[in-house]
Amino acid sequence: MHYSAGLRFLPAPVPAAPLLCLVIAIHDGDTLSIRCGTPGPYRVERVRLAAIDAPEHRQAFGQRARQNLARLCFRQQARITPVGRDPYGRTVAHVHCRGVNAARAQLRAGLAWVYTPAAREHPQLVALQRQARASGTGLWSQPRPQAPWDYRRKHPR
Repeated sequence: MHYSAGLRFLPAPVPAAPLLCLVIAIHDGDTLSIRCGTPGPYRVERVRLAAIDAPEHRQAFGQRARQNLARLCFRQQARITPVGRDPYGRTVAHVHCRGVNAARAQLRAGLAWVYTPAAREHPQLVALQRQARASGTGLWSQPRPQAPWDYRRKHPR
């Protein structure tokens, strides 16, 4: 799969079984850290939510996107279903906290975009984004919200 802004997400070598892990950190609106395994040999891993991109920290709605994901997932047991890895070594996964799909929750709240190439594979996510946009929810309350991939291109690290 190839996603916008030159990010390449590599498919998982084999379909991975869902993991039950504790969410120990929220980095931004689409990235969190989990702790899996048994006490002692815990494994900590950074996870990127599949199929969405949230605003960057310094971007409009970046902090609100992070806070929304934290309300849903921080210190909660999460069901993580890996779908691949990104170029930064993060696991790309479908994440469910409190029985709720985190990517869908971010889109419903108007705090993320669907990756354009992922749209064909996830029409239900496109519908959630369309609803948030039509109702002016979250970042869609702005006259011209800037997609995170455009923001990153204009503000390289």
